[in-house]
Amino acid sequence: MNSILVTGGTGHLGRPTVSQLRAAGHQVRVLSRKHGPDRVVADLTTGAGLEAAVEGAAVIVHLATSLGRQDAQQTRRLVEAAAGVQHLVVMSIAGIDRIPLSYYKTKLEVEQVIEQSGVPYTIQRATQFHDLIDRVFSAQRYLPVVVAPTISLQPIAVEDVAARLTELVGQPPVKGRAPDIGGPERRTVRDLARIWKQAKSSHRPIVPLRLGGKVFRAFANGDAMVDGPAYGRITFAEHLG
Repeated sequence: MNSILVTGGTGHLGRPTVSQLRAAGHQVRVLSRKHGPDRVVADLTTGAGLEAAVEGAAVIVHLATSLGRQDAQQTRRLVEAAAGVQHLVVMSIAGIDRIPLSYYKTKLEVEQVIEQSGVPYTIQRATQFHDLIDRVFSAQRYLPVVVAPTISLQPIAVEDVAARLTELVGQPPVKGRAPDIGGPERRTVRDLARIWKQAKSSHRPIVPLRLGGKVFRAFANGDAMVDGPAYGRITFAEHLG
């Protein structure tokens, strides 16, 4: 089995990914700025400790994000240190080439850094995580209503994404993008709000929200969803349950 280094291994996606990789028999280390069991200490932003961190890793699974602020620079630091790595698996987002959000533009830049790096790689795009949808609704807890944009989404569970990343680790590098993956259901955000309300025993009314602009139109056109059969198995209701 492979020796694997996971960046962002303590995050929402990182934790189930590390767990599933270990369950598959891989030797896994987590890159972190803080000491801990099975961690290697390094800083993606400054590059401090990176060369030592990647030493001996056959595969790197790059999940770390600064939510856009430093993502491209951190990825440059990583690929500079990872010249001898056999496979770099990188997490990205479905629709980033069609939805003009600033964070998505940064993720596109990250993909371009990877493509130009010379390191054998696979880029995996996925739709929005169930956790994100849950947090968006939960952030409205002080409002008298639940606001639901009039768009549809295809959210996916981090456990399902972790399963796909574990599959990719055991395969040769695609040297491009693997097929995009999405959750098992395409739902309007209003439907997702109803499911969330039921799970949280909320009685607040749902208020649909229609916005203008290129970003809203792209989401309304389905650009955040994926073509083909769904990969994910866990529904939003099951995630909340």
